[in-house]
Amino acid sequence: MTKIAAEPFAFELEPSALALVIIDMQRDFIEPGGFGESLGNDVSRLRAIVPTVLRLLLSFRARGLPVIHTMECHRPDLSDCPPAKRDRGAPRLRIGDPGPMGRVLISGEPGAAILPELAPLPGEIVIEKPGKGAFYATPLQEELTRIGARQLVFAGVTTEVCVQTTMREANDRGYECLLAEDATASYFPQFETATLEMIRAQGAIIGWTATTEQILAGLRDD
Repeated sequence: MTKIAAEPFAFELEPSALALVIIDMQRDFIEPGGFGESLGNDVSRLRAIVPTVLRLLLSFRARGLPVIHTMECHRPDLSDCPPAKRDRGAPRLRIGDPGPMGRVLISGEPGAAILPELAPLPGEIVIEKPGKGAFYATPLQEELTRIGARQLVFAGVTTEVCVQTTMREANDRGYECLLAEDATASYFPQFETATLEMIRAQGAIIGWTATTEQILAGLRDD
């Protein structure tokens, strides 16, 4: 069996059961003027990983491996957005408010869309999720069962929120999780570093981490 040089130890690759999960690479989080910037964040940190995420995405596509995209967004009537989520803090824009790219984090609005360079192709799975984790109130579990996935490579944003939450949900469901550490980012570098350490602590308690090059090298060796 092919192994990926990962931390805290090698990840044993099973390509027939492998899928790529790209978390929330959406305009509202990554582009200037979006929801992320309205919270006072430097979105350039997230924008910087786009070429690496694209490299990973194209490599999975070239090998005919399944790709799953997630998008955090809500129904136009906000019926799936708890007031505790919408009303928290004091942002300049709240979920559902009109913004430069349409209503913030609302399904179908331009800002909720995935970046054009990472846009899903026909046949790729797209999960719209109302929460941080991609399993809550979505068909993700059913889709993974349908395609026979048991190993998940993760990329996307933000590392400590939606990426880590989804990895923890997947771990609890028995999936082997590998995070591409240079294809994920946070608005806060210290949170990203801490999350990577938490994921691979105590013998990969949540999962493994590896660079994109290490992951692709493992796929090439298969």
